[in-house]
Amino acid sequence: MKYWLLKSEPDVWSIDQQKKEGLKGSIWDGVRNYQAANNLKQMKKGDLSFFYHSNIGKEIVGVVEVVKEAFIDPTDKEKKFVAVQVKFRNKLKKPVRLENIKKSLKLRHLSLIKQSRLSVMPIDSKSWKILNKMGNIDKKIHAKKKKK
Repeated sequence: MKYWLLKSEPDVWSIDQQKKEGLKGSIWDGVRNYQAANNLKQMKKGDLSFFYHSNIGKEIVGVVEVVKEAFIDPTDKEKKFVAVQVKFRNKLKKPVRLENIKKSLKLRHLSLIKQSRLSVMPIDSKSWKILNKMGNIDKKIHAKKKKK
């Protein structure tokens, strides 16, 4: 499993709107940066991603799960870019603010800090664990349900 961070402006698409989409989830579309689009292409079903409110708030506010891998973005008339489908997993009780992420020496390498405009980025497993701890995320939230 890989980990990611997806950015959205909360006045355009918020964690609460994502939650309302239910188990089916919603399409993560509109990405027009090639590096971010390449990251979308690498996402696999079951991968987890932090949901980050950009511009307003600048904080990790939840977790979503990839439920459908990359496909042509229906909002792209030229059919060059892709989208994925994600479903809500969890809303953080304690959002992880960008200012606190920047204070951590162990997180200084993240694209969130080095490439602040990138909207889709990988998160290494060590950083994922640190950010989960900062957000007081219950480990049970991330556990895969066992098939009977």
